[in-house]
Amino acid sequence: MSRKRQAIVVASALIAAMAGVPVLVNAASASQTSPPPAADPEVKRSGTGSYIVQLDDSPVAEYDGDIAGLAATKVLPGGKLLKTAAPVVDYVKHLAGERDHVLSKVPGVKKLYDYSYTYAGFSAEMSYDDAVKLAKSSGVKSVEPNEIEHADTVDTPRFLGMSGKGGTWQQAGGVDKAGDGVIIGMIDSGYVPERPSVAPIKTSKQSDALVAKKWKGTCQAGEEAPVTCNNKVIGARYFDKGIGNRPIPEEFRSPRDYGGHGTHTASTAAGNYGVDMTVMGRDYGKGSGMAPHARLAIYKALWAVDASGGGSGTDADIVAAIDAAVSDGVDVINYSISGSGSTYVNATGLAFMRAAKAGVFVATSAGNTGPGDATVGKTYPWVMSVANGTHDRDVQTTVTLGNGKSYVGAGVGSGTPQAPVILAKDAGLAGADPANLVLCQAGLLDPAKVTGKIVVCDRGVNARVDKSLQVKNAGGVGMILLNITPGTLDSDLHSVPTVHLDDTKAPEVKAYVGGTANPTATISPGTPVRVTAPKVASSSSRGPSPAGNGDLLKPDIMAPGTNVLAATTAFSAAGGEYAFMSGTSMSTPHIAGIAAVLKSKHPTWSPMAIKSALMTTATDKDTSGKPIQNDSGSPATPFGYGAGQVQPKYGMDPGLVYDSTYTDWTKFVCGSGQVPSTHELCANGKIDLSDLNYPTIAIGDLAGKQTVTRTVTNVGRTPEVYFPKVEGLKGLKVTVTPKLLITMPGRTTTYKVTVENNGAPLEQYSFGRLVWKSAKHTVASTLAIKPLTVKAPVQVNGTGTGGSVQVPVTAGYAGTLNTSALGLNPVTVGEAALKNPGGVAFPTASPKANDHVAKFTVNVPAGTTYARFSTFDADYPAGTDLDVFVYKAGTNTLLGSSTGGSAEEEVNLPQPAGGQVDVYVDLYAGASQQQVKLNHWQIQNAQGNLTASPASQPVQVAGQVTVTANWSGLTAGTRYLGQLHFTDGADGSGSTIVRVDS
Repeated sequence: MSRKRQAIVVASALIAAMAGVPVLVNAASASQTSPPPAADPEVKRSGTGSYIVQLDDSPVAEYDGDIAGLAATKVLPGGKLLKTAAPVVDYVKHLAGERDHVLSKVPGVKKLYDYSYTYAGFSAEMSYDDAVKLAKSSGVKSVEPNEIEHADTVDTPRFLGMSGKGGTWQQAGGVDKAGDGVIIGMIDSGYVPERPSVAPIKTSKQSDALVAKKWKGTCQAGEEAPVTCNNKVIGARYFDKGIGNRPIPEEFRSPRDYGGHGTHTASTAAGNYGVDMTVMGRDYGKGSGMAPHARLAIYKALWAVDASGGGSGTDADIVAAIDAAVSDGVDVINYSISGSGSTYVNATGLAFMRAAKAGVFVATSAGNTGPGDATVGKTYPWVMSVANGTHDRDVQTTVTLGNGKSYVGAGVGSGTPQAPVILAKDAGLAGADPANLVLCQAGLLDPAKVTGKIVVCDRGVNARVDKSLQVKNAGGVGMILLNITPGTLDSDLHSVPTVHLDDTKAPEVKAYVGGTANPTATISPGTPVRVTAPKVASSSSRGPSPAGNGDLLKPDIMAPGTNVLAATTAFSAAGGEYAFMSGTSMSTPHIAGIAAVLKSKHPTWSPMAIKSALMTTATDKDTSGKPIQNDSGSPATPFGYGAGQVQPKYGMDPGLVYDSTYTDWTKFVCGSGQVPSTHELCANGKIDLSDLNYPTIAIGDLAGKQTVTRTVTNVGRTPEVYFPKVEGLKGLKVTVTPKLLITMPGRTTTYKVTVENNGAPLEQYSFGRLVWKSAKHTVASTLAIKPLTVKAPVQVNGTGTGGSVQVPVTAGYAGTLNTSALGLNPVTVGEAALKNPGGVAFPTASPKANDHVAKFTVNVPAGTTYARFSTFDADYPAGTDLDVFVYKAGTNTLLGSSTGGSAEEEVNLPQPAGGQVDVYVDLYAGASQQQVKLNHWQIQNAQGNLTASPASQPVQVAGQVTVTANWSGLTAGTRYLGQLHFTDGADGSGSTIVRVDS
C-alpha cells in the first residue's frame, strides 16, 4: 500500500565492488544560506503542525491511586477497563483538569483530542515554540510530533484449518460460535455498511448480554453518506481532527469507507459466513471472515488523501481511535497501518501497551518494505506483528504468444481473444519520457499506436491498476504486466484483461514482442488453482528488529496476505463489491479474527496467552511438507515468517503458553535503553531483552555464552510431562534445564536455556527450534541466535573539542582484545536548493532528481569500514520533513533509506566495498523553498585525533572489560564520526561508532 514512514533504517552493506576517491557531485543547484534557529533537542518538529502531549499523570489503565481522594483505576491482570466505573469517571475528570492547567500555558492553541484511558494527554495544533514551551512545563512528560502513517495493503478458512472436521470452528462449537460475544475494533479507513459481509447476524440472548455488558461505544452516523449500525457492526466512529483538510473531496466525513482498505480488513477478520463473492463477473464461491460471529466496531482514522484512494492517518487521530476502542470495550484491535520499527515508546506504542494491559489483543501489520533486512515495523512485544504469506489458492491466467509459447501468471479478468501486442516503449506519444513510458504512466501512451492492442508494461512506481487504466484510456484491449525484479504476482482488478508475469519470463516476452513483425497474444480467463504455499511475499518486511539489537524476534507470525478476496468499496472493486488485495494489511486481520475465536473459546486468557498459543503451534513447513520459501524461490528464515504460518486449530489447545504482564514490558523497555534509568517505566528495574517471557527466543548479541529464562503455564485440564528437543543451531551448544517439565493445570513452571558458541559462524544468525513435547501436545519456540566476537554498544556519543567516553565490551572468546581507532572524520556537507515539497511517496523503483528531490553522487573509497548519510532537524525550520535514499550509483538498487516524519534522517552502510553511490534527499514537506544539507562521512583510516586505551587487554568468555575512547584537537562547531575496531587477533571483529559534536 502507501509508503511506510519509518524513523531510521540501517542498510545491509551489500554494495558491489567499487573504487574511487571522495568526490561530491550535486545534481541540484547549490548555494549557502544562514542556518535557521536551532531546534530544541527534546522536541522534534512536526510536519503536520500539531503535536501529541503526554502528561506526567498515568492514564486510566495504569493509575495506581497515589493521588489523595482518587481511587486506583489500573487494570489488574485478567481484568477489563470499565469507563463508567465511578473511580474511572473521577480520575478522567482529574485528567481533564490537568490538561486545562497545561493548556493555560499556551493560550490560543487548537486542541484536537483528549486522551485518558491508554494515554494521558492531548493533541493540539501549535507552533514549534509552544511545543518546546510545553515540553519544559511542569505536569508534562513529553511532546512529540503528530506524524502521518499509512495503510500497509475464499477459501482461507479451509487453507488455515478453520473449517472442516476438527477445525477451529468445530472446536469453538460451530460457525455460529466462532468469535461469539467478542468485539473486534478495526482502526482503518471505515466500512461499507451495505455489504453482505457486515449484514445483521442471528445472535443468542447469552451473547447479546455478554456484548451489552462490556460495550460502551456509540454509532456515529457522520455528516456525509452516513452509516447505520446493526448487531454485527455495533459501533462506528471517525477521527479527522488531525488529518484536517488533507482528504480528497470524494472522501466521506463519516465512518463510511472510500478507498476500500477498511472494508477489506473488517470483512477478512469477521465477515459473515457463506457470502457469495463475485469479481468481474466470475463467481469465486462463498467466503467468510475468520471470526464470522464476532461483532465489529469501526474506528475510521485513515483517509484518502490522493486519487489512489490509499489510506493515510495522523498519529493524533490514531491514538484517539486506540483510546476510544479500549474505553468502548473491544476485545481485539486490528491495526493494518504503518509505523516505526525503531522505537518502543512512541505514542502509538505506549497506547497499545496500555491496551494490552487492559486485556485487549492487538494485531499489527509487519509492513510492506521487504525483502531487505531490518525493515519490520511496530516491533512492540505487547502486540502481534504479522507477515504476509501467499495462499494455496491462486488465480492464474495464461498468455499465449503468436509463436505458440504460453506463460502462466496472475489475473482475474475474463481474458481477450487473439490481438496485436506492443511494448509500451514503442507505444508512446512524441517526447514521452522513456523511463516513465515503459511503466505505462499517465498520459504517455499514444491511442494511435495502442487502440485494439495488448500492451506490455513494466511493474514499478505507479500503481499496478493505474497501468491498466492508462492502457484502457489509450484504447488498449489488454495488458501484460512484467515484474522486472523478483516479486509477488498479484490478481488485481484491472481496467482491461491482464496477466501478471514474473521476472524470469519478462525477457522472453519482450524479445518476442520487440523482435517479431506483427506480434500477437491471447490472454485466457483467470482460473482458481491449487499451488504450494505459503511462501513469504517479497514485499513483506523482514527482521531482525531495528529496535532491541536483535534480542526480540519480529515479525511474530505469518498469515495469508497475497491475493486475499474480501468485501471492499466500489472504488476498489471496479464498481463491484469484492476484490483481491495484497499486503501485510491483509494478513493482519486473519490473526485478529483468529484471536477473536480463541478469546471466545477461552475468555480468561490474556492477550499474551492467545499470542503464545498461535506462535507455538505455527508451522515452518509449506503444504508439501518442505521448509517455507520466499516467493523468489530462495529459502526463507524466521526473519520473514516469525514463528511460522499460523495453524489456528492447534492454537485452540496449545498445552503450554508463555505469558507476560505490563510489569514485564516496562522492564523490557527499560532494558532497551530507549528511556533513561530515571524514567517511570524503570520503576520495576530492567531485564536483558532476551529474558522477556516470549514464545520465541532471540539473542542478537551472543558474547560467547548466555542463559535465558522462560516460564510456561499449563492451560490444559490435566497434568502433563514435557521433554525438550533442540533442532538446528549448528555450531551452538544448547543446554536446557531441567531435562523435563512436570506441569499441573493452571500452574507455572520455569526452565533455562544456555546457549554457547561451539564453532558457529560469527556475526551471522543461526536459526533453530526448541520443542517441548508431551504425549498430547507439541510446543515449539523458534530460536534466532547471532554469535559475536564482542558485544559492544552500536554507538557512543561525546561533545567538545577534547574529551573521552567509556565503552563497555563483553568478549565472546578467551584471549586478547585488540582495539584500534579510525577517524575522527569531520563531516562533509553538500547543499542543494529545493522547492515545492512533494508530499507523495518517493518512487524507489525509479529514482530521479526534480524540483523537490536533490541527487548527490558520493564516492566511497575502497576500504571504507563505515559510511553514514544524515540530515538533522537542527538545520531546518519547523515542519520540514526530509527523506533520504541511497542507491548504487546509476542504478535503482536501493542500499538503504530513512523516511521518518521529520528532517532527522540517517542511513548507515557498514562495510561498503567502495565506489560511487547516489544519495537522494526528498523534501517531503516544509517551506515552499528550502536549502537542504546532506551530511556524510566515510570512515577508513586513523586521523590521529581519536585513540583507544588500552590498545590490548586480556578477556574471558562472557567477561566484560572497558575501553576508553579519547579525542583531542577537534575544530569547534563540527560534527565528527569515528569508529573503534575490536578484534581477537584473528578473523573475529566488532565495532562501535564514536559520534562527537565538538
